[in-house]
Amino acid sequence: MFFLQVIMYFALFLDFSIVRQVVGLVYLTFIPGLITIKLLKLNKLGTLESILLSVGFSVAFLMVAGLILNTFGVGFGLNLPLSTLPVSLFLNTLILAGAVIAQFRAGSNGVKLPETVAGVKFSPFVFVLALLPLLSVVGTYAVNVSGDNTILLLMITAVALLFIALAVFDKPAVEKIYPIAIFMIALALLLHFSLISDYIVPYGGDSPVELFTFRMTQMNSYWHPVLPFAAGDQPLGRMNAMLSVTVLPTVYSNMLGMDPTWVYKLVYPLIFSLLPIGLYLLWQPYIGKKYAFFAAFLFMAQSTFFTEMMALNRQSIAELFFVLLLIVILNKTIKLQSKYFAFVIFSFGLIFSHYALSEIFLVLIFAAWLASAWFFKRPSVNLQLGMVVFFFVAMFCWYIYTSGSLVFDSFITFTGYVYNQLGEFFNPLSRGTSVLTGLGLAGSPSLLNTISRFFAYLTEIFILIGFVGLITRKTKFRFDRDYAVFSLVAMLFLAALTIVPGLANTLNMTRYYHILLTLLAPFCIVGIWMFVKFISKKEKPLAVSLLAIVILVPYFLFQTNYMYEITKSDSWSIPLSKDRMNPLRLYGDFGYIDDFSVYGAQWLHSNVPYQNNITADNGFFTSLTAYGLVYRGYVSEIRNDTVLYPGQYAYLSYISIHYEPQSWNGTLDLVLNQTNIIYSNGGSEVRMENTK
Repeated sequence: MFFLQVIMYFALFLDFSIVRQVVGLVYLTFIPGLITIKLLKLNKLGTLESILLSVGFSVAFLMVAGLILNTFGVGFGLNLPLSTLPVSLFLNTLILAGAVIAQFRAGSNGVKLPETVAGVKFSPFVFVLALLPLLSVVGTYAVNVSGDNTILLLMITAVALLFIALAVFDKPAVEKIYPIAIFMIALALLLHFSLISDYIVPYGGDSPVELFTFRMTQMNSYWHPVLPFAAGDQPLGRMNAMLSVTVLPTVYSNMLGMDPTWVYKLVYPLIFSLLPIGLYLLWQPYIGKKYAFFAAFLFMAQSTFFTEMMALNRQSIAELFFVLLLIVILNKTIKLQSKYFAFVIFSFGLIFSHYALSEIFLVLIFAAWLASAWFFKRPSVNLQLGMVVFFFVAMFCWYIYTSGSLVFDSFITFTGYVYNQLGEFFNPLSRGTSVLTGLGLAGSPSLLNTISRFFAYLTEIFILIGFVGLITRKTKFRFDRDYAVFSLVAMLFLAALTIVPGLANTLNMTRYYHILLTLLAPFCIVGIWMFVKFISKKEKPLAVSLLAIVILVPYFLFQTNYMYEITKSDSWSIPLSKDRMNPLRLYGDFGYIDDFSVYGAQWLHSNVPYQNNITADNGFFTSLTAYGLVYRGYVSEIRNDTVLYPGQYAYLSYISIHYEPQSWNGTLDLVLNQTNIIYSNGGSEVRMENTK
């Protein structure tokens, strides 16, 4: 460990390019966690469990250590506690101390990696699978430079063919490939979206505000629990309360010497790509390795995984902790004391990462405990009341006593919103477009989209069939009692999203469905198995595999928009169809950020007194926030009826300059008819009202 730290210090302070990033990423993401595994004496873990838990422990360690340094560093004379030198010294001291304690606890045997980790062997086939993320990286580069998406189409084709091959062949040697295949598929899908631009890709999500809070923390080298200029701002306060997008990326950026944008575009996708492996581990004891692989493919094939989640960095970190908590709770080989410690660490990780997911997890564990205590009349071996109480107290303490309790206030606001929507119970539109589409009640824009929905509906139908099989015990698969309760709560929650007006709008139905798939995806495969068993009157594993291929491969090709692109139909995929996409969708709906917008936003930040003195178009939500570091509360959005006052500034991005007639119905000139252009780069402008 001391030798590793010497290498880390040399790479850090001499700033060896690539070495600092690669060594630093491995060191920070795995080493603290491996030491924690030894301290908790988790010696019976398998290889995958050891890797996943080490990453979870490490990420939680970075957040907690950063919080401690931020809280107490100022008291010890550190005016910039989160700057590179204090962070590196503090982290390395804690890591070295942990290694020493682990050494003493291990006695004469010394500290060793878990045998399953130390004995990992790499098959040559692993390097073949590694071509998938390589194709993704090269393909996005080709699209960014020349607009040629051929390599990306090849990558998606290769993923589909790989799934078919692994589904058809049923040999013990193939089972060993499933985890690495899942990881490579996940990484390829995530990178093909993440790397499509030199900047973050908002996709209508929260990444501009996440980058804003991250950069504010890094520039100050200090995390302010309440931003002084944004007291009372609920949306920003919720983001700022999450250490996953403030302290954690600051630690990674400073230690790795990496630009903030690329922390979100590279480091976070690498961490998030481990989530499907965690799900594979979670499901494997119940439905077997092969069917767990099928379910993991379904989870990855759903478009939210590689689109919206790349614009929701705090949720991507939180989902890893969410799954790790489920693994720890349901794992019967972990001793109760070690389980408690792991539960506490991962609970802090989840609470510090995402508020909504924490609330969903609290509902799950409370329902599971309640079902054990009251319905089954015997306590759960896996889930103790103390765990539920701890999570409840820790969550509400953090959300009430940080950021001026804005996270807790937003929970009250959302509850009030849903309550007020109850009067629209008989109005289907109150559920939102995504819910209506999922239920088949919304019109389809094209024949191809109708076919796409058909395969999506098939996955939903088979999930329902599989869940009915769980309840009626008409299947050979036996799920743990706690997992069955978790699944029941997830299914009831899914039903509530479709029944209760406004509930789906509190987060977004696609995100809710993505989260619930972490529990419900295996039931799709169980449903397929039951259907084949019902038709053939006996088990036919090959028929199950073939039916899974027939359903999941087209579903995947439609979800990635592969089918839309090869037929040159209307496509929603930025990586595949950016150059032919309607600019109003690309820049307006998805918030695509280009060089012009970034340079314009940075010029405005440096040269314009923008506080409460500027109005802006779509850049108000994207480039001004993420790269101009302009607080949204200081900016008003340009509307058709906007009237500028003398001396007020207006920021226009690419869409307003080049597509004004379509986006503003010809009224933009009326709004800006008395303005002078004081900055222009051809793709963004800053204007000033000159009327007296």
